[in-house]
Amino acid sequence: MKIARTKQLAYVTILVTIGYIFWRIFFTLPVKFGTVSMIFGILLLAAEIMGLFEQIVHFYMMSEVEKPTCLHTSKNKYPTVDVFIATYNEPEELLYKTVNGCLHMDYPDKSKVQIYLCDDGSRQEIKKLADKLGVNYLARENHEGAKAGNLNHALANSSGDLIVTFDADMIPMRDFLMACVPYFMQGIKVGFVQTPQSFYNLDLFQYNLFAESAIPNEQDYFYHDIQLSKNKTNSVIYGGSNTMLNREALNEIGGFVTSVITEDFATGMLIQSKGYQCYAIDEVHASGLAPQDLNNLIKQRRRWARGCIQSGRKLKIMTIKGLTFKQRLSYISSISYWYDSIKRLIYMLSPILFIFFGITALDASPIELLCIWLPTHMINRYTIKLLSGSRRTVHWTNIYETIMFPLLLKDVLLEMVGISDHVFAVTNKDGAKEDKRLQRRLAIPHVILATLSFVGILKSVRFMFQTGSVAILFLIFWLVVNLYNLSIAIFFMIGRRSYRKFERFKITADAKLSFHGTTISAVTYDISEGGCSVILPKPAYVPADEAIQIKLQTELYETSFTANVVQVMECKEGFRYAFTLKKIEEKEYNQLLQILHDRVPPLTKFVDSELGVLDKLHNNIEKRREKHMDFQRKLPRLYLNYEAVSDQNQKVRLTSFNYCYVTLRTEADAVNELTVRIDQIILKLSFVKGQDGEYLYEIKNQEELKSNDFLINLFMANHTEMKQKRKDGSRNKKKKESEFNEMEYV
Repeated sequence: MKIARTKQLAYVTILVTIGYIFWRIFFTLPVKFGTVSMIFGILLLAAEIMGLFEQIVHFYMMSEVEKPTCLHTSKNKYPTVDVFIATYNEPEELLYKTVNGCLHMDYPDKSKVQIYLCDDGSRQEIKKLADKLGVNYLARENHEGAKAGNLNHALANSSGDLIVTFDADMIPMRDFLMACVPYFMQGIKVGFVQTPQSFYNLDLFQYNLFAESAIPNEQDYFYHDIQLSKNKTNSVIYGGSNTMLNREALNEIGGFVTSVITEDFATGMLIQSKGYQCYAIDEVHASGLAPQDLNNLIKQRRRWARGCIQSGRKLKIMTIKGLTFKQRLSYISSISYWYDSIKRLIYMLSPILFIFFGITALDASPIELLCIWLPTHMINRYTIKLLSGSRRTVHWTNIYETIMFPLLLKDVLLEMVGISDHVFAVTNKDGAKEDKRLQRRLAIPHVILATLSFVGILKSVRFMFQTGSVAILFLIFWLVVNLYNLSIAIFFMIGRRSYRKFERFKITADAKLSFHGTTISAVTYDISEGGCSVILPKPAYVPADEAIQIKLQTELYETSFTANVVQVMECKEGFRYAFTLKKIEEKEYNQLLQILHDRVPPLTKFVDSELGVLDKLHNNIEKRREKHMDFQRKLPRLYLNYEAVSDQNQKVRLTSFNYCYVTLRTEADAVNELTVRIDQIILKLSFVKGQDGEYLYEIKNQEELKSNDFLINLFMANHTEMKQKRKDGSRNKKKKESEFNEMEYV
């Protein structure tokens, strides 16, 4: 019933959109405003028609999403599989993780799985890595055809029935093969199965805009929604990685396509033109690195834009044999998406040209806009929201496109007129490289357009007050929306400094901390390649300057390493101890990698609907004003209000404790040596510093206290009581202020 209503809404929206286009073509072109206005009017209309065409195709595809299913057959019949890891200049440590993930993949007969490290950089260190890990190494004398040529060389030197392609950074989960192989054993011609390209690090949109918990990875919408919708017309796009392909299908089309720089897009299209069924599935079975800096993001998107446009032109998408009409429409829509940079420029310039130069791109009265444009705009937004679920909104789509359009514009225009780029630009995977000069230079178009939009708003408001015309409100709305999107884009271009060397993963695993014959049980808060942090319900002594042994255990994996504590802080769960890894054996490191990567990345999957439009601006302003705090406290600190008696029979009030030091208050003068009795426990103290009755003392008999549960429980109870009193005091203060304000008001 829900699907039927969704389809009905989609079709109604399509009809309304067609009616809107009819109105735009025959009634809104600025014929009477001169040639220049007419030119820009046609450009604006063309941009709208292209966008509305994409929406119509999108509505049709998304109105009934098909998720493929398959029956599992006898595992004895599972075919042979060749795994290709394509590499050119990626770091050895990155490839190590990917190969390690491949080696841990489950399969009924692992002798049927061959892993190939396809090195187009012909590097000796990578050959040594392959030999060390026991996988096949392939290199070639020439490097023609870039990545596609590299994969074709691997095809010629292998014989598996099925082919798996992974990018150098994509780490498979153990179930990858078992999830994909059954689709090829259903008695139909299956060309390839595309699993989502998932990422274990924040993408630049999430990170630069301080939107870690507000939006999913920008690619999630494509792989989890758009790709699944293409099952309906058998036009799923081959994404180049995390994919299983049929060798027979590849042989039939002559291997991976080498004539374009997006070999994956073209290869998938040709496979489908030969009658093979291709599937996109929703479940994540591998994850990798999203581009970590602006330069690599731009390099990646420019390659995609040029490659898709190239593929459409060189493969003659309108006349290629074997594709159905629906497949052609789907691929045309995928290619036209990359012309959004041109459309976005037109949308940005149209109101600016009118307010500064009187160039009219749209001739319509306020009544017409209210009765025709506004309803069409609203129903389109509602339908997109309904069909897109919670992974993408129109608002975020506009932000993404505003950020990227100046960066892609030149490449799209050149490729559109046939000036192709045949260089396969490899995305670097060796860490973020901040380049402020590049960021400032690339932000210039955004800044210019934002400035013009802002001045345009001021001029429009002044014109409205001078003339009393409310028609210009539509123009002001247009300029305000553009200015908002441009402002977010500028924040993105400013960037955000990266402090972490390794990605942290919130993983709950059993942990044991061992030192000096003592073992403490804990659970992990997060884990990274560089260490971990654990949660303890109460403060425990862990040596701050000594290496301790840490053992982590999950349901499937177990690892151990030595580490040093680098930070201790109180949190709502108890006390969090952070450790940096100092030494780990290779076998244990492999297990650590599996703990980290044999899982679906736990990053945000849906847009935070409660985050308002102004909240995004506010977050970016406030977060950029915050100073990065690097806490170096290596022992747990308890804040106290505990009365005790000294050996001089003086009352003292202990105010903090961290196993090695205490702070206290007393009316007596400080003495070099002080003994304080707490029930049957004695603290032997040595003066460090302080004045005016507040002093810091070092605890000389630390060893006696480190495992004294009675003392820690006593101090912990006092610490908890102190926190509650502060919380109650804060609450009472707010209540009194509120009552006072009410009295003032009365």
